[in-house]
Amino acid sequence: MRKKKRVQNHKSSKMLSAHQTYLRIAENISQVMKGQSAAIRKLLASFASGGHLLLEDFPGTGKTTLAKVLAKSISADFKRVQFTPDLLPSDILGVSVFDPRDQVFNFHEGPIFTNILLADEINRASPRTQSALLEAMGESQVTVEGARWALPELFFVIATQNPVEFRGTYPLPEAQMDRFALEFSLGYVSEDHELAVLSAQQKDHPIDHVIPVVTLEEVMHLKDKVKQIRVSEEIKVYIVSIVNRTRSYPGVQLGASPRASIALMKTAQALALYDGMEFVTPDHIKELALPVIAHRLSLEPQAKFSGATPEKVIGDILREIKVPA
Repeated sequence: MRKKKRVQNHKSSKMLSAHQTYLRIAENISQVMKGQSAAIRKLLASFASGGHLLLEDFPGTGKTTLAKVLAKSISADFKRVQFTPDLLPSDILGVSVFDPRDQVFNFHEGPIFTNILLADEINRASPRTQSALLEAMGESQVTVEGARWALPELFFVIATQNPVEFRGTYPLPEAQMDRFALEFSLGYVSEDHELAVLSAQQKDHPIDHVIPVVTLEEVMHLKDKVKQIRVSEEIKVYIVSIVNRTRSYPGVQLGASPRASIALMKTAQALALYDGMEFVTPDHIKELALPVIAHRLSLEPQAKFSGATPEKVIGDILREIKVPA
């Protein structure tokens, strides 16, 4: 009994350490991102679970700043790619260049070889260029001219896109949307928080003073502990029931795939650790269902005409599916 108790205490101490790592990152980001606690919470759930993030919002809401301050908080390599209509896949992945002296091709890595990649205004690039991210996001590797290149162990994509009705945009294909664990908007902050932003940037930008608060080793430890958060069979059934219902819901042309179920489970594990818990609760599932599933749904034209939205569909499903006790 004593040995078992010592093992449990050791496990709890490791969970506590990971939880504190989580909180240090969140606190550091909040020093710059005023009034965005909910967004920071979802950002870190995606990051710690190994997923990727899509932000759809209007210009000037802090999407780029959010990505930069996360990278600075964990002392990670950060690269930004501005997506434009003339951007080519090789501009992201890299290219092999022939060396006439040695008579060999040398591979020059593209910006995708980093820890945190900001794909800015991703829907301004052509579908061909957008699809260059598919393999990287799904398998943490890229294939260039038949050769495979592994990406860093810590690889996180934050993509931003303008609302689809903007001019010069190409809607992301379903396969690309399915690669993002979460999709949400930052939105505008309250007047008080906007006033605080003005005061903070009166002389310089707060991001210039951001320093790392955790090491990459601590981040990898955090990601490892997320996987150890317990998910009961009842919670798994709850997740599958929600996702499966999207495939038969009236007006839904394309429901969520099993990848959505996996993303919902993993991000819920990360959110539970953020809350200092060792198990996932139904509340974690309900909190994440919308940002995890909604962007994966495709509605029938008639349903759209009738006013249906993916957000409404998820809301109805959450009210319909019985919550596990």
